[in-house]
Amino acid sequence: MIGSTIRRAAVLAVATVGLVGLTGIPALAKPSTTIDLRLIAINDFHGNLEPPAGSSGRVRLPDGTTVDAGGAAYLATHVKQLRTADSLVLSAGDNIGASPLASALFHDEPSIEFMNDIGVNASVVGNHEFDEGFKELQRMQFGGCHPTDGCQFRPRFKGADFPFLGANVYTDRGLPALLPFSVEFVRGVPVGIIGVTLKDLPSVVTPDAIKGLKFGDEVQAIDRTANLLDLFGVKAQVVVMHQGDNTDAAGPDDCKNVAGPARAIVEKASPKVDAFFTGHSHQQYNCVVNDPAGNPRPMIQGASFGRLLSVIDLKIDRRTRDVVRSATKAHNEIVTRNVTPDPTVAALVKDAVTKSAPIANRQVGTITADLVRSQAPSGESPLGDVLADGQLAGTASNNAVVAITNPGGIRSDLVFKSSPAGEGDGVVTYGEAFTVQPFSNIMQTVTLTGANLKNVLEQQWQPAGVKMLQISSSLHYSWSDSAPVGSKVSNITVNGTPVDPNGGYRVSVNNFLAAGGDGFAEFTKGTNLSGGPVDLDAFTAYLTAHPNLAPPALDRIVKTP
Repeated sequence: MIGSTIRRAAVLAVATVGLVGLTGIPALAKPSTTIDLRLIAINDFHGNLEPPAGSSGRVRLPDGTTVDAGGAAYLATHVKQLRTADSLVLSAGDNIGASPLASALFHDEPSIEFMNDIGVNASVVGNHEFDEGFKELQRMQFGGCHPTDGCQFRPRFKGADFPFLGANVYTDRGLPALLPFSVEFVRGVPVGIIGVTLKDLPSVVTPDAIKGLKFGDEVQAIDRTANLLDLFGVKAQVVVMHQGDNTDAAGPDDCKNVAGPARAIVEKASPKVDAFFTGHSHQQYNCVVNDPAGNPRPMIQGASFGRLLSVIDLKIDRRTRDVVRSATKAHNEIVTRNVTPDPTVAALVKDAVTKSAPIANRQVGTITADLVRSQAPSGESPLGDVLADGQLAGTASNNAVVAITNPGGIRSDLVFKSSPAGEGDGVVTYGEAFTVQPFSNIMQTVTLTGANLKNVLEQQWQPAGVKMLQISSSLHYSWSDSAPVGSKVSNITVNGTPVDPNGGYRVSVNNFLAAGGDGFAEFTKGTNLSGGPVDLDAFTAYLTAHPNLAPPALDRIVKTP
């Protein structure tokens, strides 16, 4: 895979020659002055060209209030305002995939064009960069028309002007599948940018999407790459990492109770790395974490959907070419909507919205109030209930009695208020439904025993956190907060009848869950698989069949002490 195109070979050759050149020039005596370098990063943009709606378009402040944020044209203006004499723009992954219709309808080509417009210098690959497979990711990098749909957005697609990085992404033969790093020169001083994605990526994408690829340990990849860069004289090093932590941080620059896989990596990874931009968990935080040598370095994440820009200011000593850690500053900048939209990006967004409008503005249903994805203390959400009910209805011909969906597949709220398109309050358009359920996963129905079903529900409590599945109205159960993991679930009923551990139950899930995604390996024990509709089609059909749909009562899951 690597070296399969002239462009990739050229990138590798330039990077190698540039690095070798560093070692061939005798060090000259220079005054001990510093270079001010500003790093500006986004993460988890997910093709949100338009300002995201509902809670997805707000940033929480320390006093509990919120501010509207996001929108590509506003983000571009903020990037311009933040730029200094020496600055780089980076991304921590998931630039594309799980995108609203204005981007997704054109296979996210408009979002890549946007990132080119704001001058992104490098990006790590996230899990969603693999949604349509590795060949499609290569097309995003190098350009060309889609093999099936052709070039629908522009007459030609030139690809990304920046490299996609993945130091821990390999072919099944153990060779690098992506560039592990890139090097930018700032006033003659090299700055290394290392990209690593989550090693557990196979658990959050469909197997076919990453066929022939392997994903290694993040710390090992960082250390190996950091040592290589250091060997060639690149002392200033930054990691863009598609892995993040959870938090109950009150504001964009808070660091409250931040714990998880990202912090564990930052604590262990090479002291040669000076700063970490993180992603994947869609959280806002700004932390200082000590490296293995006891020296502090920033670990920051800017929520998602272009609502925040993470900014790290570095001072680099010209003589040592290394970062002066004590002078590092970091903050998350809110992408407010009270600035003048960037005209170039605004025109791009308008073009994408206009071209997608005939499909996006088609009415598919009506609702009486917001259907939100936020979960009650029990783990149940109104929108999750509706999606599962739609999936059950959509697979009735498979004799399904239960439908279960994963919360990670619910990407946005369904809001009552009319969008700027003017469809009217309570009207649900195809574009809005697509934003909620953008993956085009295929519904599948399998037979599980009652014991299998209980095990599925017990697997919601995982080492990395709790992932509460959303369930159809036919399924009810209780769970105990104080019970040990593996024995939390009880009182399971299907259509009002207690579940028989030895009985067979037809259960509908999307193909991602059916393959054991999100850590729900028990689903792979299902038998007698039958195919069904695309999840979005099941959702829109249910909305059409149930006009003036109200938020359902949250009574399917009961939490007990």
